[in-house]
Amino acid sequence: MSDIIIAIDGYSACGKSTLARDLASHLGYTYIDTGAMYRAVTLYFLDHQVDLSDAQAVMKALDSIRIRFQPASDGAMATFLNGQNVEDEIRSMRVSGSVSEVAALSAVRRAMVREQQEMGMQKRVVLDGRDIGTVVFPQAELKIFLTADFEERLRRRFEELRRGGSQQALSSEEVADNLRKRDHIDSTRADSPLRQAQDAKRLDNTTLDRESQLELVLKWVRELTGYPAEQQNQIQKNANS
Repeated sequence: MSDIIIAIDGYSACGKSTLARDLASHLGYTYIDTGAMYRAVTLYFLDHQVDLSDAQAVMKALDSIRIRFQPASDGAMATFLNGQNVEDEIRSMRVSGSVSEVAALSAVRRAMVREQQEMGMQKRVVLDGRDIGTVVFPQAELKIFLTADFEERLRRRFEELRRGGSQQALSSEEVADNLRKRDHIDSTRADSPLRQAQDAKRLDNTTLDRESQLELVLKWVRELTGYPAEQQNQIQKNANS
């Protein structure tokens, strides 16, 4: 079996991270949560009141940021910002409301892209984000552009907030406005806007459950790598045991 890079791009709340985690688990690959990296930067900027219009302040803040992925106390992989587990904080609406603006900054994108490219040099990685297949790894062997209907994305975002234990009472319209704002910023920013790579496979998962989605993408992996279906099945059994 050949080793590959799998790049997953798409709009907010399409389930990119879920698919990426499932693929990494089943293939024995490393999952790099690029969205969490931008969220961690956003959290640092918010906590330290970094002025996004001050290029010098942004660069100084970036020099003070160290992001790592490592097991948390429950054994699950978590995002650590300067040694602190910030996995729950970065999923809050406070961070969601600002992450697209922070991620649109060229200095931030350059810093994160360097980190991501270094992490994926040896292949056997799955990455999800907005510009993975177009900017970070345009040479990725498998590129996927994930999409879903807006109402389904809204439902998923509410579920994500509920699972994260959000204490803030949010209306459907507030969450919908946040999604629309992020869609607009992500698609129109000057630096690395969200777009589908020409050679990406488009996957609309509006009506697909998690297992069906994974099965389809594993089929694409098999077609590219010759990865045996029986080996995938064994990995799945191991992951579920």
